Amino acid sequence: MKKAVDILRDYFGVSQQEARGMFVLLTLTGFLLLLPLAYRLWVPDSIPDTSASDKRQLDSLVALLEVDNNEVDERRETTPGRYEPNVKTKKAERFAFDPNTVDAESWQRLGAPRWLADRIVRYRSKGGQFRKKEDLLKIYDFPPELYGELEPYIRLSVEKRAEKPSEKYRERLVDAKPESNKPYASNRPVYTAERYSKPVLQPFDINTADTTELKKLRGIGSKLAGRIVKFRDALGGFISPDQYAEVFGLDSLALQELNQYGQIRTPAKKLVINTATAEELDRHVYLSKRQAEIIVNYRTQHGPYTSPESLRNIRILDAKTIEKLTPYLAF
Repeated sequence: MKKAVDILRDYFGVSQQEARGMFVLLTLTGFLLLLPLAYRLWVPDSIPDTSASDKRQLDSLVALLEVDNNEVDERRETTPGRYEPNVKTKKAERFAFDPNTVDAESWQRLGAPRWLADRIVRYRSKGGQFRKKEDLLKIYDFPPELYGELEPYIRLSVEKRAEKPSEKYRERLVDAKPESNKPYASNRPVYTAERYSKPVLQPFDINTADTTELKKLRGIGSKLAGRIVKFRDALGGFISPDQYAEVFGLDSLALQELNQYGQIRTPAKKLVINTATAEELDRHVYLSKRQAEIIVNYRTQHGPYTSPESLRNIRILDAKTIEKLTPYLAF
């Protein structure tokens, strides 16, 4: 015992009394760890005698478990993020449909889970629209297998908007002199119509445009315009047109319009990584609150960052996040 105490004292650099206490604590811990093993060795296992009533109770529990398993199988199709058609449920129907008008019940008849049908209806209620068949895959967690089965039955109706007379023509008031040789000449003005041409939309700076400018684009209303501006401000500005697709709710037409008219002329705002607070970093789109706090804590402990490569020491940041974040950081 004395030798063990001396070893603990020399190894941990503690006093004789502290080493003695550590030895007692380790001995007690080892005893407690070995106690269950010794109990199983000394006390033989006894097999309880199950009575007939206990057997009946076990059989009833097994029956209940089987019922629960069947219910789980029936609900499996409604689990978000999974598409596993259940052979026990009614076979999915196949019929021509328009994804812009079909309701949630019809989606379920087509084989879509209930959570997916509700998600599509909510997307349309917020102004979303499917202009191409492939736009269905932009719905979060839309199963590619289901799209492959439904693609031949998709019928997109192209609504041709009738041109309003006010958009095609405008009336111009012309003062006309009455004809003196006619006894019933009228002094009322004469209206003539001339062709009205809509102003041509010009490219603009996406990093300085407001919602009024964005609403001029096809497929973008007030909600989407506000969402684009909010995402851009949180981002610090766009650096690539590929980032337009990161804005939630933009369909193929809106993305096409943004790529055609939304030009990047103003550089994005940068965060000074060595002076920014956790709150400032948390406001960036590509960082979470937890990541922002860890970046600041690591900087406090190990000193300022010198390059994007120094961020790789933070395990919570993967290579893709660092690559997307680098253009927005100043070292």
